[in-house]
Amino acid sequence: MTNKKEEKIRIVDLLMIAIGCATYAFALVVFNIANQLADGGISGVTLILRALFHIDPAYSTILINIPLIWIGYRFLGRRAIIYTLYGTIMLSAFLWLWQRVPISIPLHHDLFLAGMAAGIFGGAGSGLLYRFGGTTGGTDIIARIVERRQGIPMGQTLLYLDVVVLAASLIYIDVTHMAYTLLCAYIFSRIVNFILNGAYTAKGVFIISDQSQAIIDDIMTDLERGVSIIHGEGGYSHADRPILYVVVSQSELHDLQGLIADRDENAFVTIFDVNEAIGEGFTYSKPKKRSPFRFFS
Repeated sequence: MTNKKEEKIRIVDLLMIAIGCATYAFALVVFNIANQLADGGISGVTLILRALFHIDPAYSTILINIPLIWIGYRFLGRRAIIYTLYGTIMLSAFLWLWQRVPISIPLHHDLFLAGMAAGIFGGAGSGLLYRFGGTTGGTDIIARIVERRQGIPMGQTLLYLDVVVLAASLIYIDVTHMAYTLLCAYIFSRIVNFILNGAYTAKGVFIISDQSQAIIDDIMTDLERGVSIIHGEGGYSHADRPILYVVVSQSELHDLQGLIADRDENAFVTIFDVNEAIGEGFTYSKPKKRSPFRFFS
């Protein structure tokens, strides 16, 4: 049965996808095209067609993507198809618009600055697009079909396709421009990951200690963080061992480590990255401490 909540089309998604497409298209026109930098995926193919046959990327984006969306419709859900078609149309529309609006950002022919700007703006646009469930189709659909049919992970297929497109781009750009294109691609990927993983990074910590309750009290009092207790069992002794789980900000990690060491130097601690933390103290503020002078205020 289809999850109705998951398939719901949201206005905010459509708005943010449009903004993402506008930003990505802006980067492609104002930085990539203006400075002869290539690109990966279907966008890279449209730039090749533009260089060789003078075909407007606004038109070739739709011409290439529509058949791919038609072929891949059965591999996508209802909302994914709608969002993909919408994203493709929005991208084409904004590519058409930015090529006709007289915008020029003088970078004094500095390819380093052009590559950085293309990566930052393009990554921000794509990250926003992906974060709200959108896609512009293209190689994403091809990769999904290959994954279903051949079992090859999407990321691996996307990488291979990007390598092929970038290699083919050497037809119209030289090695120097390709080097700065790779710089753009690196920055692009970092920005996309930053937006998808959330701006607020955090650390997850598992703690096994004989002083569990004392550590819990210290964490809740000194750090004002909640602690979850997971009931574990020793693999050798089969004795019950509580496992503490807490999520803290990067700046609080050092304090947490000191707090644990003060209570139990032999505690077993595992620390790992948390890509996104949603809830009190992360996406909204922790309750304010009660003032010791509250009776006089």
